[in-house]
Formats: sequence, C-alpha cells, structure tokens
Amino acid sequence: MQALALFSLATRQANWLAAREATIASNVANANTPGYEARDLTPFDAVLSHLQLSMATTSSGHIQPVSDTGERVRAKPSDSWDVVYSGNSVNLEQEMMKAGDIGRAHSLNVNIVRSFQQMLMNAVKN
Repeated sequence: MQALALFSLATRQANWLAAREATIASNVANANTPGYEARDLTPFDAVLSHLQLSMATTSSGHIQPVSDTGERVRAKPSDSWDVVYSGNSVNLEQEMMKAGDIGRAHSLNVNIVRSFQQMLMNAVKN
C-alpha cells in the first residue's frame, strides 16, 4: 500500500458520493414520472471490498488488526420502496434521508483529508 493511499481512497469516495448524489437527484426529479423506478448505487463498502485492502502493522508493538465478524443487515422486501398506482417507486422521504447521509459522508471525507494534510505539513516542517 502506498504511503499516500489515503488521498486516493478519499478521492474515490468523493467521486462515489458525487455519483450517488446525482442518482438521488435524478430520483427526486422523477418523483412524479409514471413508471419510474428509484435507483441507487452499490454501497461504498462493497466497492471497497473489491480493492482487497488489508491492514498491516509496521511494528510488533502495534495492535493487531481484528477480522470483521460483525453481523451484516440486509434489506428485506418489506423495507423496500413504496410503489404507487402510477408505478413510480420514488419515496421522497427516503431520498431526502439519503441526501443527508451523502452530505454527512462528504463532510467526514473532507475533514479526514484536511486532518491528514495538516499532519503531513507538520511532519514536513519538523
């Protein structure tokens, strides 16, 4: 893994967030279009799993990475979109919640990159 892989990863997430935001905006714009089916992107963690990134330690004194044994939650058909009489499956409340999630994820991404940049600048100064 490269030393500055965090910047590459942050760029990938920012691009994914922009694409998801455009998809959500398209859903909202077509909320009254008969027969329109709401769309969404593959979650970013699924995109990340294809990269095969692994945690590594640089010293024997570091904490060893623990495997991810958390339980995954899958959406049930009963949790899916409401389909109205016109065949449109856009639920504006869900789309607005997704838009809020995108905004929070983007803010977190920017703050992490900013902190990493400040850390690098402090390291270069010393």
